[in-house]
Amino acid sequence: MMNDLTASSAAMPSPTLRPAPSLTIVGARALVDGRFEEAVIRIEAGRIAEIAGSEGRPAEDRIDGSGRLLLPGIIDLHGDAFERSLMPRPGVRFPTALALDEADRVMAGFGITTALHGVTYSWEPGLRGRETFLALAGALRSLRGRLRCDTHLHLRFEVHNHDGLADVAPLIADGTIGVVAFNDHLADIADDLVNPEKASRYPGRTGLTTEGFRALLRRVGERAPELDATVAALAGMAATAGVPMLSHDDADLETRARYRALGAHIAEFPLSRAVAADARAQGEHVVMGAPNVLRGGSHKAGNPAAAELVGAGLCSILTSDYYYPAPLHAVFRLAGEGALPLAQAWDLVAANPAAALGLADRGRIEAGRRADLLLVDPGPDGAPQPDVVATLVEGRRAFSTVG
Repeated sequence: MMNDLTASSAAMPSPTLRPAPSLTIVGARALVDGRFEEAVIRIEAGRIAEIAGSEGRPAEDRIDGSGRLLLPGIIDLHGDAFERSLMPRPGVRFPTALALDEADRVMAGFGITTALHGVTYSWEPGLRGRETFLALAGALRSLRGRLRCDTHLHLRFEVHNHDGLADVAPLIADGTIGVVAFNDHLADIADDLVNPEKASRYPGRTGLTTEGFRALLRRVGERAPELDATVAALAGMAATAGVPMLSHDDADLETRARYRALGAHIAEFPLSRAVAADARAQGEHVVMGAPNVLRGGSHKAGNPAAAELVGAGLCSILTSDYYYPAPLHAVFRLAGEGALPLAQAWDLVAANPAAALGLADRGRIEAGRRADLLLVDPGPDGAPQPDVVATLVEGRRAFSTVG
């Protein structure tokens, strides 16, 4: 990628960060060079300074990882569970900074060290509207350096939101937005409004009556001739800034080809095995939801099962989607069921998303890389129940239950 989240961070405001401590982790079986081996990991100034076979002189600050696994931190390319922190019940809102802090604590506790909040900017008002989007972008800027996870904004731009281009343009240019995804849920929402149970969600989410929302949907649909120009303009902004682009919910090969031509070389949640296979054949990453693995399939009827795609080599990245514990547990589930060895399965949540996003400074345990690490008690053999006992973000303890 021409630009990555590390470069994007440089464009953000630079608050004073806590000094990264010197730290040594001993006794753990670390995932190094594709295999687990007992190693001593020495951390200095937020980076992995050395990977050694013995500790040498005991460090002043050390973590005993005996009996545990040391893994690269989870890079969550798309997580939107923070929406429940913002609005835990329909129409009930909490302050943005407080909601982000809650989500941050949960993510750190489940081993997420780099987070891309999937913020939907839609033509709808309310939870996914302009006011919420701008508040979230502003809050992330002001909280940078105070959150536990390295947190960025994954723009889920509803492509019928023509008037929203003016809002996102400066945020793409200055690095506030680290990833751009093209979303088009207009037809799905129209289908929902035919179902009284599904239609009942929208008044709480938008603040409109059901009839008011139907009228808005009609007005948005009337602007369909503007769609191609809006998509092209957004792709141009992202390409100029070097921001990675994703297509979302590609239903067919034609849709994938169209977004590929615009520079979107990551396919997120493809709606068929054929689309996933096409993307992988083109050397592109395919993103699926880790909750899909845990549930044994998608919660949407007819969508591909993520575990089957992983087993066939057609899914290269798993993400939390709507449930932050999912990446950790899904990887251990895949390994426990024999789909992939754990060392290879862990690439789905660390090395592969790092590569897709151009993050050369993380995703693996190597000297010189960021000390984004998690220490995990894997649970009993044959029935893995992973328990994160420590999460380090750039060498700092973002979460810890150990001394």
